Amino acid sequence: MKKTLIAAIVVVILAMAALLVVLVLNNRNLEQEKAEMLELAELDKMEMENEYENLTVQYEDMMKTINNDSIIAQLTQEQMRTQQLLEELKNVKAADAREIARLKKELATVREVLRSYIRQVDSLNQVNQSLMAENDRVKDELAQQHHANEDLRMEKQNLTEKVAIAAQLDATGITMTPLNKRQKTSKKMKDCKTIQVGFNIARNVTAQTGNRTFYVRIQTPSGQTLAAGSFPYENRQIEYSMKKVVEYTGEEINVQTYWQVNEFLDAGQYRVSIFADGNMIGTKTFTFE
Repeated sequence: MKKTLIAAIVVVILAMAALLVVLVLNNRNLEQEKAEMLELAELDKMEMENEYENLTVQYEDMMKTINNDSIIAQLTQEQMRTQQLLEELKNVKAADAREIARLKKELATVREVLRSYIRQVDSLNQVNQSLMAENDRVKDELAQQHHANEDLRMEKQNLTEKVAIAAQLDATGITMTPLNKRQKTSKKMKDCKTIQVGFNIARNVTAQTGNRTFYVRIQTPSGQTLAAGSFPYENRQIEYSMKKVVEYTGEEINVQTYWQVNEFLDAGQYRVSIFADGNMIGTKTFTFE
């Protein structure tokens, strides 16, 4: 009888130890997922800071190649605005999703403004190129023509580098809609059978046309990613929920993706991030019951 009691006590102690190990491992996994989500947010913030700094430098470079006082004044004003937004971004925490989203939207606006000035400068360059072609026929200006052509080549090279940044796609109008088994909008996540994520790819005449792969990443309130696979981002592999290949013509398009729910979904905040060409091109947070 005594041996039986001792054996029972040993079994209880081992069971409690096993339960403690499981709880510790689950807590470590949760902390790791939170750390990864914060790391991704920090990377996104650093990428935005780099883009703001690059745009500021580009405004400076453009002003050095333009002799139009009116355009220079406009560029100076836009450069100051870009620097102000950069300072706001540096002072905001990466975990502040709402402020990061606002500054991401402002970044898209700054980029679009830069594209408009690039087009203006390119138009001026075309006029200058025509004038240089006429000067080429004037023998007494051959020496000046040679230097002008070299300057034009360098200016075009700089514009090519600027266009590469201006050609980055932007995802706007991001939506996340939980659908029930009748494919109707579900008010509560516990009734959700399908998640529909939609977004628009903004018009961009400077972007390369052709097939583009868009990755959609859904993160749950606990920080877990609804994962269907992985893709390269910032020199590492991260998980995505859905991906879709779409032919992009440079005009605005609408993209719809779907996740079939096979797990329990908690109420709370869900973060949707859109990626393309190795860049995060849009993100938005949604709250569901």
